[in-house]
Amino acid sequence: MKLSTWNVNSLAVRLPQLMEWLAANPVDAIVLQETKLTDDKFPHEVLLEAGYQVQWFGQKTYNGVALISRQPATDIVKNITGFADEQARAIAGTLQDEQLGEVRVIGCYFPNGQAPDSEKFAYKMNWLQGLHAWLKQELNNHPQTVLMGDFNIAPTDDDVHDPVAWKDQIHCTVPEREHFQQLLGLGLADAFRLFEQPPKSWSWWDYRNLAFRKNQGLRIDHILVSEALKSRVKSCVIDKQPRRNERPSDHAPVVVELGN
Repeated sequence: MKLSTWNVNSLAVRLPQLMEWLAANPVDAIVLQETKLTDDKFPHEVLLEAGYQVQWFGQKTYNGVALISRQPATDIVKNITGFADEQARAIAGTLQDEQLGEVRVIGCYFPNGQAPDSEKFAYKMNWLQGLHAWLKQELNNHPQTVLMGDFNIAPTDDDVHDPVAWKDQIHCTVPEREHFQQLLGLGLADAFRLFEQPPKSWSWWDYRNLAFRKNQGLRIDHILVSEALKSRVKSCVIDKQPRRNERPSDHAPVVVELGN
């Protein structure tokens, strides 16, 4: 079973790139972030024609998430249960796999936070608390759970191209990293770090200052797996190729493979 996450940074712009990537990488499911489309504008027919089932949850101009899967997803939840939020940031569904059985897939677009002293940072902290409480419930109900998405958190200095320059900056603050550790404390594991990885492995590069060409990025897109799935993780990789596209997203897809 292959699962993926990708912040496409506008599906209206990146739809052809998504379809090209899916044709070359026929994953069982992918979660998208920053679709930036209202629900009535979501291109579900294109995906249906390509053999995918789609659940989506959007808003105008900002945010927006989707769960795209080969098999229909059930028990769909949109946004964090128990946390009042006007922004479209979370989607969850249950998939059935012949080998693994029931797998709960949760896709999230974590708030950016803007700056540590801002109202948006306070919202991020509250959102993360709501996520933690909801995930505890989800893990109780679904032992085999995968949490994927753009976390907007670089968990350690190994996930930052220049830890000194980024120290205490957004994505790298102590409170954000503590929240990431609290997610791991629920019994989740960072699938990417279950394997030896190439140094300087990032999932996001700024559009400015030739950051991608210089490989000056952050690893802020993550796939966390529950304890019941940890031993089933066969690989986890960042696919940098789409970042080389013309008019690319500033994020790259992350892919995990699960099996017996």
